[in-house]
Amino acid sequence: MKSKANPSLISRRSFISRSVLVAGAAGMAGLVRPLSLKALGYKSPNEKINIAGIGAGGQPFGDLRLCEPDNIVTLADVDWKRGEQGFKRWEKATKYKDFRKMLDKEHKNIDAVVIGTPDHMHATAALWCMQLGKHVYVEKPLTRTPWEARLLTKAAEKYPVATQMGNQGYSHDATRVACEIFWSGEIGEVREVHAWTGRSAWPQGMTKTPAPTPVPDTLDWDLWLGGAAFRPFTVGDQEYNEFVAERNGKPRAGASAPQFGFYLPFNWRGYYDFGSSLIGDWGVHILGPANWALRLAPEYLVSVECIKKDGLPPFTFPNEFTLKYDFAARPGGLPPVSVYWYQKQGGDPYTPPGMTVEQVRKMPNSGPQVGPAGRTGSPGPGTSGYNCIFVGSKGYMGTGGRGESVGLIPGNRWADYKLPAPYLARSPGASTGDNHAAHLRDWIRACKGGAPACSNFSIGGKYTEWLVLGSAAVHYEGKLLWNNQKGEVSNIKAANQWVRPTFRKGWQIKL
Repeated sequence: MKSKANPSLISRRSFISRSVLVAGAAGMAGLVRPLSLKALGYKSPNEKINIAGIGAGGQPFGDLRLCEPDNIVTLADVDWKRGEQGFKRWEKATKYKDFRKMLDKEHKNIDAVVIGTPDHMHATAALWCMQLGKHVYVEKPLTRTPWEARLLTKAAEKYPVATQMGNQGYSHDATRVACEIFWSGEIGEVREVHAWTGRSAWPQGMTKTPAPTPVPDTLDWDLWLGGAAFRPFTVGDQEYNEFVAERNGKPRAGASAPQFGFYLPFNWRGYYDFGSSLIGDWGVHILGPANWALRLAPEYLVSVECIKKDGLPPFTFPNEFTLKYDFAARPGGLPPVSVYWYQKQGGDPYTPPGMTVEQVRKMPNSGPQVGPAGRTGSPGPGTSGYNCIFVGSKGYMGTGGRGESVGLIPGNRWADYKLPAPYLARSPGASTGDNHAAHLRDWIRACKGGAPACSNFSIGGKYTEWLVLGSAAVHYEGKLLWNNQKGEVSNIKAANQWVRPTFRKGWQIKL
């Protein structure tokens, strides 16, 4: 039986071409004048677009830099010290602290927007831009909560703009090769996936909030908080600094000590109200091949459970915990699957039964090379080099980095393996240069009328929705049962406070 086409997957170029044909036919009938491709939003690949940045330093700076040679025309950052990187590089760009004022004054000069705010403001900024008809690139995770992710998925259906979530590994050849190996039947049915990362570098597990300290002149703290509940600003105190020193230890020889203010510049990732810890920071990368290959989506999610944690701090995520996501059978004969996420220190938390990490590793200088050699680094002591393992009925497959390496397990199986014929389109330059740049150019191509970007919101929205539900599960014992039709947890109603956030007055969002 043929499946019905998903309208959200139809490319803008296809839409534009059909619109031109329809308009042309109507014009011949004397009803309307035919529209040109340019009038419908198509641009030549050689024509530059005007890009704005919501966030001008740190990660958004790196994103914007890779958007060149297209035009960076205006920037907004609530912290002008943090945004100084971008302000210096693009001196002619207009500058704002409030992105809403930037959009109000500059929207006629903007084609597309790169958004790199803290996670709790992703959905707000993205929706604001989409409703003005601007293409959007939003850093990962797409949103902090499942409700916001679903909102942006719906927004992408409503507003005809090009979208992309910034999970750059999705543009790497290895992610696509992993899908092709699995779809070829090489490892059989997959009913388990195990994925992991270490403990966060930023501090988590604090139990006290230090006394308020003055807000820096360069920072608009109220704007930084945005839709989150107000709290006083603090950089921390001596007790907090001692906590960080004890937790993180001394920096490596020759390395400078990182700066860990209590909230800024990036500690916010570990707070319930602002981020999703390493689930959103690295889980969205590491589980990318599994999401794509196994066709995971919230409509097939049965439950998520935090099956282990080292405590439950009052306002930050635990340092270590394990999640289990259960999915029902999916179309294409895919059986039910359990996806495990481990956040812990010290070696691989999973290896195939009867295998050592040395046996799991790839054998040096053997087997297919997918992408540049050494891209994801050499395996550390006691590790396999993988951070995600597919458990198949006929064997095992591993992926590493942000989905930037792939191999069959054990390593000697990969040594003699011949890759299946390519099936998925590749992102130009992703595996021979920088897949970060390729991921952004993939989006810019879509902005100019090309095919949808590989992690557009019809894909990235659903992926984020099921993934960040794990952030809610951390707060409870037992399974959270997912009611996809209602978009909520059905058995523990209190958990829905972590599914749909409460926005501060004046910051509410809706389609």
